[in-house]
Formats: sequence, structure tokens, C-alpha cells
Amino acid sequence: MTHTKKFPGGSKSRVNLAGENIRNGNATYADLKVIEEWRAAHRSVLNTFQAILRTRTKGTNISVAQRHKRRNTIFDKLKRLPRMQLARMDDVAGCRLIFKNIEDLNKFRETFHKAKFNHKRRNEPGKYDYIISPRSTGYRGIHDVYEYDVNSEAGKNLAGLYIEIQYRTLVQHAWATAVEVVGFITESQPKFQQGDKRYEYEMALASEILARAHEGLKGPFPDKSDRDVLEDFLAIDKELSLIKTLRGLNQAKSEVSDKKNTILIFSDKGLEVRSFRDATDALRILFQLEETMPQNDIVLVRADSSDEVRLAFRNYFSDAREFIRLLDNACSILTGHTIPKSVSRRLSGR
Repeated sequence: MTHTKKFPGGSKSRVNLAGENIRNGNATYADLKVIEEWRAAHRSVLNTFQAILRTRTKGTNISVAQRHKRRNTIFDKLKRLPRMQLARMDDVAGCRLIFKNIEDLNKFRETFHKAKFNHKRRNEPGKYDYIISPRSTGYRGIHDVYEYDVNSEAGKNLAGLYIEIQYRTLVQHAWATAVEVVGFITESQPKFQQGDKRYEYEMALASEILARAHEGLKGPFPDKSDRDVLEDFLAIDKELSLIKTLRGLNQAKSEVSDKKNTILIFSDKGLEVRSFRDATDALRILFQLEETMPQNDIVLVRADSSDEVRLAFRNYFSDAREFIRLLDNACSILTGHTIPKSVSRRLSGR
């Protein structure tokens, strides 16, 4: 007898119902099991794409990492976006590529778009280009969404799952990392436009400064002069002392091993790191930790080395040093290669 393999979680409609129940606060144990099965299925999609990307970036200076979207983050997104259907959430599985510059990014992405495989890119090239059209928060980068599709019998039930590929330069990644760090150390979440709007405004201005100085581009405030951008940034930072706070952070001392699968646990006690050789063991422990530590940020990442983990997921180590370095240099560039003493004192917190 031939058994037809079902969509992970039972069906797309069942996954969507579970997501709706999460949104409404009516989720049952059965709903949570459906979501867990559906989310876990993305691991195979991640493994497929990271293998493709690592093959194509071998011998280059492009960093590749993958991440499985946290359960709490999925739930938060459902509540933030009332029209979002869970089965259509396209960033549960994600691969991130970090490039030295925009030229390398565009060249690789253009080549990758011509790749010969069954997986289908679901978006037009410019739809999620936040370098050409930065978000109001200051986020810059490019996303592509692919739909998983294979001919093998073993992978049939995974057809239709989505994966998001993020393309960022080192400058864009440093900013995005700092935004997440701000979310950890304050009561606000500028990434999601939640909390004190001043943090969101300061980070958006910082993005503008970095874009102009390091990449010759404009950010979310293209009509402001360089002087106005700097003055507005310094004025809001005087209120918040955000840059001084970021300077004072100590990089976590937690050791990251060179095992392939790493779970990062961020709590009010700091960062805990657990590493696993086997992806299945790591995923099983991830789900257990999410059940026992629902209040913590827990993420499972895969990278080929500890250095790649620290680069791609620097936010989990509360490490905004590269952002600060780039911002210092950017202010110097935009003020004519000499930072006025008042600016230097303000940025250093003196």
C-alpha cells in the first residue's frame, strides 16, 4: 500500500489554524505539537540550502551561516502581524551571507539567481531590496525567498516550505547586530518598532551615517544633509547615552566550540553556549529548552567554525564593537576626515 506523505503538521490549513490559535491565546497542546512538527521540518530545508551556498562560496571571503527561527519569535511575529498565515511565514528557515562589499554581494546574488535547481525563487529581484529602498528603521540588506521543491520520495512532504536568504555587507551586518543588542539591553525593540521611539530614531540615523560614509549610499533620510544627520544623531544620543552604553558592553566570555551545531541561550544571567556534533540531538535539545525556558531567547545556529558563529550571530554575544568602530570612522569621514573635539567627546561618553 502506498502512503501519501502529508505536509508537516498535517496540512497547511492545520498549521494556519494552530498559528491563529497562538495569535488569539487559545492554543492547545495539539496546536503546539503541530507547530513544532512544521517548524522542525525546516531543518532539512536549511541543510539543503546551506550545502548549496557553502559549495558556491567555497574559496571566497563570503561568510555563510544558517538559523532556525526561534519559537517565541514566531509567536511574536504572529501577534505583530494579524494577517500573517503561519504556513506562509517565509523566514522560519534562514541562511545569511555576509559580504565584504556591495559589489561582491550583487555579483554573487546575480549568479545565484541563475542557478539550476528545482527550488523556486518566489520574489522579483527588487521586491526585498532594502539597500536600494532602506526600511524606515534603517535596516539595509537584501532578502530572497525560495520555495523548497525536490523530486525525491524522501523530500516530497517538504515541498512548499519556504526559506529566506539574507544578503548583507559587513557594514550592514554590524548595524543590524547593534540593533539587536539594543533590544537586549533596553526595554525597547527598535528592530520591531516597539518601545521608546528615540532608540529607533537614533539607530536609523546611525544607519544613514554608515551608508553615506562607508558605502556611498543613502539610508532612510536621503534628503537630510550630512551635517543635519550628524547633529540629529548627536542630539538624540545626548538624551539616551546609547553609544556610551554600547561601548561599555563586555564581550561574552562563553566558549564556542567548532562543533557544527550551536545553541545560544540568552538570559538575564548572560549567554550560555551549548554545542553538538549531531543536528538531530541539537534540535531535540532546542525544543526541550524552549519548553523549560520560555522566557529566554534561544536559537540554534549552524556554522563551520566558531569564528563564523561569532561573526554571523554577534548580537548574541552583546558585541557591538564593530558597529562602534565603523560609526567612529563614519563620523570622521562625514566631517571632513577630522572629528571635532565636541563630537569625539560625545561619542566616547566623556
